[in-house]
Amino acid sequence: MGKRGVLMMNIGTPDEPTVASVRTYLREFLLDPDVIDIPAPLRHLLVRGIILRTRPKKIAPRYESIWMEEGSPLRVYTQRMNDAVQSKLGDVICQVGMRYGNPSIRKGLETLRDMGVDELLLAPLFPHHAQATTESALKHAHKQLKEINWNPKVLELSHFPTDPEFIQPLANSIKPHLDDDVHLLFSYHGLPVSHVKRSDSSGAHCQKVNDCCTIGVKGNASCYGHHCTLTTLAVIEELGLDEGKWSISYQSRLGPAKWLQPSTMKTVEDLAAQGITKLVIVSPAFLADGLETLEELDIEIREHFDEHGGQELTVVNCLNDDPLWIDGLCSLILKRFGSAAKTSLPLVQPQ
Repeated sequence: MGKRGVLMMNIGTPDEPTVASVRTYLREFLLDPDVIDIPAPLRHLLVRGIILRTRPKKIAPRYESIWMEEGSPLRVYTQRMNDAVQSKLGDVICQVGMRYGNPSIRKGLETLRDMGVDELLLAPLFPHHAQATTESALKHAHKQLKEINWNPKVLELSHFPTDPEFIQPLANSIKPHLDDDVHLLFSYHGLPVSHVKRSDSSGAHCQKVNDCCTIGVKGNASCYGHHCTLTTLAVIEELGLDEGKWSISYQSRLGPAKWLQPSTMKTVEDLAAQGITKLVIVSPAFLADGLETLEELDIEIREHFDEHGGQELTVVNCLNDDPLWIDGLCSLILKRFGSAAKTSLPLVQPQ
């Protein structure tokens, strides 16, 4: 057997919490047609003519408020995750590649190539499939493989919304924060409705059938909204939560397009109006903490909840390099390589 390698792909982050660095990052991110999927002239007009003129000045201070001594939280936690898996697996070489920004997917691939890898696993760190995350990362990785003229055996890690390797660590991270007075909110990253509809291979299910996200059919096998619902229901079952003790919402919308509903901002406002004073928020779409969890949820949403009568809000950390999750990720990787039965890993037991 030759050398095996894993490229762990995350969304990316600015290099510095400055207006210039944020502008560079957003330019690459928002000009990706898999993110804003409108005709190219309109996309460039929107991004270059409007968004890049105003948004970097608003977002740079938000990044600065969460910046760590080692750098951007998303990059720091993704690297820690990578290093923990590398340490656990030993003979599998692991590298990080960000879809936008640094370290780039190309740099990660070149490092793996130069280290003699001949069986490569492309591992998007997104539990739920979406055009703007999983598809974009994989498409870009294959493009870079061609450009550097490297032809290893390539495998892909698929989505894992209900895999126990993901659900058990996730539920275990939530459990310490629950009590009889707490309401649990699952806040997922938002997605334009157009992306969801496009993922419906039948064209007759997504956003057309009542409770479409709760019903599994062939057409929505790759639907982001359906995957988010599946994760929520799997965690609820694992935790044994009753109806009425939890809700689902979507955060981080951008632009005038119709996005998945309900929004997290409106949901916490409604929950406060219903008399809920203790709220726990978990964001399972993210495996590593970043701007969306550390600033949007833990600062903006917290302030909004307080302003509307909430008293106590807890944001559950992303799984990051939690030992139980590292075990789960190692298991997912080994299963994809087809060698889980041959490799024995000491597993961390949930508390």
